Amino acid sequence: MSGLKNSPFGKRLRGTHQENEEDGPRRNRQRVNPIFYTATPSTTKDATPESPVTSRDMYGDRFVPSRDAGDMRTTYHLMDESGPSTPSKSRIIPTESDALKEQANAIFTSILHTEVTPPSPRRAASPQRPTTSSSATTTLPPSTPTRKRIFHYTSPATSANPSTPTRRLDTPTDEAYSMSPVRAESRQLLESPRRQLRSVCKTPYRVLDAPDLADDFYLNLVDWSSTNVLGVGLGSCVYLWTAHNAAVSKLCDLAGSNDTVSSVSWVQKGTMLAIGTLSGRMHIYDANTLQVQRSYNNAHTQRIGALAWNSHVLSSGSRDRMVHHRDVREPSLRPFKRCAGHRQEVCGLKWARDGGPLASGGNDNKVCIWDLRGSKRASVAGSSGSGGVEDSGGGSGGDTPLWKFHEHTAAVKALAWDPHVSGVLATGGGTQDKHIRFWNTFNGTMLSELDTGSQVCNLIWSLTSHELVSTHGFSSTTAQNQICIWKYPTLNMVASLTGHTHRVLYLAMSPDGETIVTGAGDETLRFWNAFPKKEGGEKRETRLDYGRLIR
Repeated sequence: MSGLKNSPFGKRLRGTHQENEEDGPRRNRQRVNPIFYTATPSTTKDATPESPVTSRDMYGDRFVPSRDAGDMRTTYHLMDESGPSTPSKSRIIPTESDALKEQANAIFTSILHTEVTPPSPRRAASPQRPTTSSSATTTLPPSTPTRKRIFHYTSPATSANPSTPTRRLDTPTDEAYSMSPVRAESRQLLESPRRQLRSVCKTPYRVLDAPDLADDFYLNLVDWSSTNVLGVGLGSCVYLWTAHNAAVSKLCDLAGSNDTVSSVSWVQKGTMLAIGTLSGRMHIYDANTLQVQRSYNNAHTQRIGALAWNSHVLSSGSRDRMVHHRDVREPSLRPFKRCAGHRQEVCGLKWARDGGPLASGGNDNKVCIWDLRGSKRASVAGSSGSGGVEDSGGGSGGDTPLWKFHEHTAAVKALAWDPHVSGVLATGGGTQDKHIRFWNTFNGTMLSELDTGSQVCNLIWSLTSHELVSTHGFSSTTAQNQICIWKYPTLNMVASLTGHTHRVLYLAMSPDGETIVTGAGDETLRFWNAFPKKEGGEKRETRLDYGRLIR
């Protein structure tokens, strides 16, 4: 025993007894927990029954919150399906198509909502958030959990309210007999057919080198003819690329006249190609014979950046702020109509497919709608200056525009008429605007707008589906130089194509409407399979074709 008394353990034991004898009167004071630094009352004989009992006496020093009266929607951060009343316009072009992700996220959110929210039969019996009376003037203190079993398991037969007996276990389809981990509503959602999303190949099937392809936003150097021939302006030359055999031929070379190609445009049907130059000259070539058919050496006083055909009428827009219209059948070199509606360079021209009006976009951020048929209409009351639309009165002979749109805040080069809905025009703004706007040219109203987050360089409508292609350049985000496909009128993104390292300034579509070609300052042309084949293109055999039964 002497060894135990002299050991370190014995010395500590004697020291503890001495401290207890000296500090006997102080035992009733509160002790401080050395770990959590919280005062805990000591359970002594002097404790009165009226002393409050805290949750520490019931559960120890661990606090397990009670969620019986909690709001499950708030707990799991479930948002209402209605969304904000004023949707934000700051939409950013994603790096890739997120249609599949959006569909998967929507299904996941619906299933999470179904699983977390109590089912409808039990909502009446589920605990509700406590409410206070309107006449109460004092605030009740927060309640502490009562002594109860935290983990409590019940059978489906006893979980219902005993006051309202039920025979749910007699139903063979009751969820109590289900082997699935989710409820019947979630199983129905998962087993329901999904909307088939169109798959778009994200890589070009062909890439061609295009040396000397100008990196200029105001030029239009690529166009695809109805005979499946691609015309490209490279420096002072124009080259033709035949799609069915990939043959390349040089149409012309303007180096002898010290000139440079600034725009090209094919006639709607035929082999005629119009070429505009930086010096203001305009030439018309026959692609079959590779010979010039007509030349206008003084077409404009400055460069011609935009050309558009309407049957035998060739319209040209120039840096001299004018739009000229010429009938190529007449030998006269003078235009039969001049339109002055822009205060800066005209960089976009597009005729409606049905022979309707002409749309022009300029560096003055304006869009003008012209009608050369000389139609007059009465001025619409209240339309002048309203919503960025100016009613020009519809002057006789197309001397003044029918409408002038002022909504854009940057140069408008991208113009496209909807081939599926008459009178609908899509316009795209430059770096400071980044918007695509849709107009009803019958009454001069804006239908909708889309903030793309990037400079809009070109627009073109699909011939096989109600979709729109836009090419982009400078951006305020990390996503740049993209080709985007949008579904109209929902304006949901179908696909986003990347590959160009510079602004995608040029865009054209094949005559069958399935392929698009894009050109950029990286001196490449990329071909994309963007759209499916036209429905009903192939004639199917049917027993209702009585012509086959005639002998």
